[in-house]
Amino acid sequence: MGQSVSHSSLPPATSSSRQCPVDHQALDKSSPAQCPVDHEALKAAQKPAQCPVDHGAINSLNQMPSLTQSRAPDQTMDLPLERTTSSIPRDGSAKWEYPSPQQFYNALVRKGWETPEEHVETMVEIHNFLNEEAWEEVLKWEKRQPGGSESDIHLTRFKGRPGELSPKARFWMLAGWLLPSRFNTEPPFDRHDWIVRRPKTGEEVRYVIDYYSAPPLPDGSPVFSLDVRPALDSFGSLKERIAVATEDVWANLRENQNKN
Repeated sequence: MGQSVSHSSLPPATSSSRQCPVDHQALDKSSPAQCPVDHEALKAAQKPAQCPVDHGAINSLNQMPSLTQSRAPDQTMDLPLERTTSSIPRDGSAKWEYPSPQQFYNALVRKGWETPEEHVETMVEIHNFLNEEAWEEVLKWEKRQPGGSESDIHLTRFKGRPGELSPKARFWMLAGWLLPSRFNTEPPFDRHDWIVRRPKTGEEVRYVIDYYSAPPLPDGSPVFSLDVRPALDSFGSLKERIAVATEDVWANLRENQNKN
């Protein structure tokens, strides 16, 4: 299960709006919308595009990234300190929070990324938006489970794995190398592993999420594609992956027959 999402459809970023677990936001309205990350500069520096927040650095007391709210050295403008609450359940009573723009900027500085401060809020908005969309894809998978309910499951922990290609990503890279006119040759710009817990059974399921850049819209708005699926850690996950793939094949065949 995967989908393409456009930044042009993003809602205004507020502390109460539904958004995702890491933030990206604020461009000049007079210029066409575009991705604030300079991918060419990243390639030149031989640094793969990736989420700057270290998802493995979790504070054990509150299960949230340990990121400072203090201004970075040489920072020239104030950045918001407010953290947005996501729609993603952390347990039965709490939801995950996204880093504030200041925390996100500090993560960029720590990784040595040169990012214009005025673009940080936009970057936070995009990152949060993508993670919200990823959670929606997880829910689609979970609803396929017998008695599955989106109100039951929660994201118990997660980890960013930038630069680590999943087996599926490697397969599509090979396909792009063999048939570049048909398949994308760009690797995913980020990867997350999310551990979802099903409280009714106590079972934990690992989901793999590959984040891809897609061709921009005619107005220049960036588009992203998410490939979200349960990892092949169990026979049940393998069965679900095969079932969904089969359903997609039949759906495409029926669509082609209707066109003819």
